[in-house]
Amino acid sequence: MNQISVIFLAFLGGVFLAIQGGYNAQLGVLLKNPLMASLVAFFCSSVYAAILLAASFQPLPAMQQVKAVPTHLWFTGALFSVVGVSLYYYTIPKLGISSMISLGLFGQLLFSVVAGHFGWFGLAAEPVDLKRLLGIAAMVAGILLIKSK
Repeated sequence: MNQISVIFLAFLGGVFLAIQGGYNAQLGVLLKNPLMASLVAFFCSSVYAAILLAASFQPLPAMQQVKAVPTHLWFTGALFSVVGVSLYYYTIPKLGISSMISLGLFGQLLFSVVAGHFGWFGLAAEPVDLKRLLGIAAMVAGILLIKSK
């Protein structure tokens, strides 16, 4: 897959995350419980993922591959996912979708720059440089513009 296709898919993923945030925030408001909305969303996501996995006809990992996965990797990402997504569902109705998504993206950007600088999560280190700092500053300016009335 070429770089333009991958960039488009990343963009599309962001669009889909904003859409799901809007729908599931509505669900949380109607249920008066963003955690219930998260439970429903993750349950349905699991069903959809199982269907897509079955339809992909890709072989399942061998048992030795499954056993080689560190225990914390089976659960930790899901914990951060449910907390992060539940916070989205809780804050979107209070802040508005554009403010919430821009603040959420800023949190992702800032943390990813720090994590990349130190090479956390077993990924290659990406030292902070002037371009990255300017990118963070541009994001802050964008958030301020989005939030201004």
